[in-house]
Amino acid sequence: MSSPDTHPPSLYAAREPIFPRRVKGRFRTLKWWIMGLTLGIYYITPWLRWDRGPNLPDQAVLIDLGGRRFFFFMIEIWPHEFYFVAGLLIMAGLGLFLFTSALGRVWCGYACPQTVWTDLFILVERWVEGDRNARLRLHRQSWNWAKARKRALKWTAWLLIAVATGGAWVFYFADAPGLLRDLVTLQAHPAAWLTIAGLTATTFVFGGFMREQICIYACPWPRIQAAMMDEDTITVAYREWRGEPRGKASVTDSGDCIDCMACVNVCPTGIDIRDGQQLACITCALCIDACDDTMAKIGKPRGLIDYLALTDEVLERSGSPQRAIWKHILRPRTILYTALWSAVGVGLVLALFLRSDIGLHVTPLRNPILVTLSDGSIRNTYDLRLLNKHGEPRTFRISLTSDLPLEVSLEGHVSQTVTVPGNATTTQRVYVVAPSGSEAAGKDRTDLRLWVEDLGNNDRIHADTIFNGKGD
Repeated sequence: MSSPDTHPPSLYAAREPIFPRRVKGRFRTLKWWIMGLTLGIYYITPWLRWDRGPNLPDQAVLIDLGGRRFFFFMIEIWPHEFYFVAGLLIMAGLGLFLFTSALGRVWCGYACPQTVWTDLFILVERWVEGDRNARLRLHRQSWNWAKARKRALKWTAWLLIAVATGGAWVFYFADAPGLLRDLVTLQAHPAAWLTIAGLTATTFVFGGFMREQICIYACPWPRIQAAMMDEDTITVAYREWRGEPRGKASVTDSGDCIDCMACVNVCPTGIDIRDGQQLACITCALCIDACDDTMAKIGKPRGLIDYLALTDEVLERSGSPQRAIWKHILRPRTILYTALWSAVGVGLVLALFLRSDIGLHVTPLRNPILVTLSDGSIRNTYDLRLLNKHGEPRTFRISLTSDLPLEVSLEGHVSQTVTVPGNATTTQRVYVVAPSGSEAAGKDRTDLRLWVEDLGNNDRIHADTIFNGKGD
């Protein structure tokens, strides 16, 4: 029996900060280019202009919540066209499945926002505090003026990046120059300040302090991506058959791995790729650059750590050559993902070019369902929501077709035409009447089709609805 003073061991392991070492190589260079491209797109896009004519915003990419529209260069998405957004999200998901099936967690390693901003924060940290060994010494030493000065400088730079990140995001939802002016003069809406504050805090904490913890614990994708991969997926792996047993280069009967720990020291998540596939590996390939550099120094062939598939390892162990890359990529799973991705994309393009520039939504008035007029005729009331996507006002003619004789009239208009302002919607009340004693007046339900014709270009659309008579 344990004594009262004995405490059970803690199940919580405190995080040991990771300080990746600087590395050079083709994959590190690729990551720099991708980081520059993605950050450039994110920060610059809200400032691009696109002339759409009068009474429309000239911001190239704008999510106009007040006007309930999304502008993307020449494309304009209205609220009822949300299926375009849903289609793009489906394409993004299928694309992620495709790339993961073919190349593992390539999204995580190169283009994920957490990876991109963490790379940027580590770059700033290296500029201020030095490379890995210098940062380790600074972390372990007691607080003094030099440490406080470096930490203050680093955190200030991180905070400025975080503020720019949050600020850039809100520019997508309002005219960027106007919102910047309001921010500088402290006249911006509180929602803008709250959004910037929230994104600043998350960027500062996630990129500066949590880093690999977001990838390992918070992100669900590491736990899902295993279902997307198989033995033919090309991913970062260690050629154990070639590297083991580890030992110095001068030792006979040892493998090519000299246990220099370079692959571990450059890893942003602090894992040892030689232990095999792991949930924390984001396949950033920095360990490949580090290992290739070591192999070049000791005169060994590159590729001890490389992009390869599990099936290739089996072939190499037996002395057979690797399979061609296209045989790994073109397999039933990736072909299926590509076909689905392409089908959704083609469908969205066709829908984009075939959509009408006018819109119609019909809402029957149900209180009351019908009205009996003084001459015995039956009247139904409908609210028509008319949409004009053109930049100028358009005149619409409203008519109907039905198997039985029915008459249509517009509230507040002598004729059957109504003018709808440019880039706007108008609600028009419409009356449909069945003459007294007619079949439609006596039937419970009669199918009818309401038509709207743009008199400017003869574009026509319709909506089907029901006329309610007295019935039995």
